[in-house]
Amino acid sequence: SDILLLDVTPLSLGIETAGGVMSKLIERNTTIPCKKSQTFSTYADGQTGVLVQVFEGERSMTKDNNELGKFHLGGIPPAPRGIPQIEVSFDLDANGILNVRALEKAGGRSSHITITNDKGRLSKSEIDRMVAEAEKFKQQDEEHKGTVEARNTLDQYVHTIKQTLEDPALQSKLPEGDKAQLNEAVQATLQWLSVNYEASAAQCKAQQQKLESVCMPIMVRLYTQGFAQSQDQGGVAGAASSAPVFQEVARENDSSYGGSYGDKPAGSGGFDKPYGDKSSYGNSGAG
Repeated sequence: SDILLLDVTPLSLGIETAGGVMSKLIERNTTIPCKKSQTFSTYADGQTGVLVQVFEGERSMTKDNNELGKFHLGGIPPAPRGIPQIEVSFDLDANGILNVRALEKAGGRSSHITITNDKGRLSKSEIDRMVAEAEKFKQQDEEHKGTVEARNTLDQYVHTIKQTLEDPALQSKLPEGDKAQLNEAVQATLQWLSVNYEASAAQCKAQQQKLESVCMPIMVRLYTQGFAQSQDQGGVAGAASSAPVFQEVARENDSSYGGSYGDKPAGSGGFDKPYGDKSSYGNSGAG
């Protein structure tokens, strides 16, 4: 009988998000051609640009994977962290050419990179080594990723409460005593995060439970008093998206990019063009 041979992705493809996490869009052994997209957001208040770093590999952290290329998306309208929606799309064609595009949904600003397979392609032995290492360090990687995700979850939660406290619609409805209690809890958590960067997942979760024990009773009282009915969107006013976020990176001294980054206006230097050298990506099947 006839046997149909299909090209597949030899390694997973994804981008780096906050904490150096590998957020996979295309999983290993996916049949090509293929297209995948996912929505991400910003890490910092007023962040006007993101650096999209593309990786291949099976490890949970990008530092252990192979970087294929990177590009910058600037011109994002300043907004509270987690509010902007940035759709990242991966389009891998039958020749193994990968087009990655980032689109800021509100303003329609976009940027992209084309990653080809014309040079620097990983050999089969290198691919096999990366797959074997991913299996060998699987438990260690999962623990590390869990720690990063627990910290990111706590960080996101405390900033959501902070944004809620700054919502004008809430100011007149929240008693001064509750407001002071929430502000104290938020500031204490932000201080804890700033001095406990190496905290374990369990410690981060315990800190979040401590913050929730203060915030939840107050929020429940507030919403049962009718604040929820005044919100067209439902939920916490001004609440940040739960999408993975791009880490804010200071880039003033990075001469390879045409402008500043983060909470400063992005430069006008070619951000809408394919960025840097074309990187390699193979379309050989994986075992």
